[in-house]
Amino acid sequence: MHLDHTHEGPGAVSADDGPDPGPDPDRPDGTRRALRIGLGGPVGSGKTATVAALCRTLRDRYSLAVVTNDIYTREDAEFLLHEAVLPPERITAVETGACPHTAIRDDISANLEAVEALEDGLGPVDLILVESGGDNLTATFSKGLVDTQIFVIDVSSGDDIPRKGGPGITTADLLVVNKTDLAPYVGADLGTMASDAAQRRGGLPVVFTSLTGDDGVRPIADWVLDRLTSWRDGTARPEPTAVAH
Repeated sequence: MHLDHTHEGPGAVSADDGPDPGPDPDRPDGTRRALRIGLGGPVGSGKTATVAALCRTLRDRYSLAVVTNDIYTREDAEFLLHEAVLPPERITAVETGACPHTAIRDDISANLEAVEALEDGLGPVDLILVESGGDNLTATFSKGLVDTQIFVIDVSSGDDIPRKGGPGITTADLLVVNKTDLAPYVGADLGTMASDAAQRRGGLPVVFTSLTGDDGVRPIADWVLDRLTSWRDGTARPEPTAVAH
């Protein structure tokens, strides 16, 4: 459990400090460090399922690791371990002891230590996924912790969720609307959700999918691979507008 830290050091964020440029993208030897992707979203939206599916899809080609966040348990990490999505040494858990939003945005020291320990212990890593504990629509990751962010919501929570907005929906680099297969059963209008999401996000990409479907993770994995390619090249690519059903 990585909890014995003060709010200082390279991951500290203060309201008076202005935008956080993030940690150095390179290792001491000059090579590129792992790309760090944060996954947030409400309880039950499918964050852990997204992490598991990404690991299964990418693990044969890339060196991966995962950090999970739960308030008082290691439940998400234990699920990933039980599913054997990665070897045990590549999965670690942070017990936040409080609102998960605090550990990914305000005092990121516990998560930052976990991320750095994984990379130091495993050697060169291509991608580290940092999963937040279940939170609300305001949850976002500090730029001192992750390089890019995915926010996961689900159809069964109501088709008005994109319209409600919140930083998670409006600012995440990728919005995933999961469980589209449930739309007919919960009275959700996917067209309305797509329209509202596009309006709220101003051109940032949105993926509609069902992670329980055949290759439902594919559009998310393709997005991650594009970001990984850009990261390894040291380039920044404009994000296309994409709404996939």
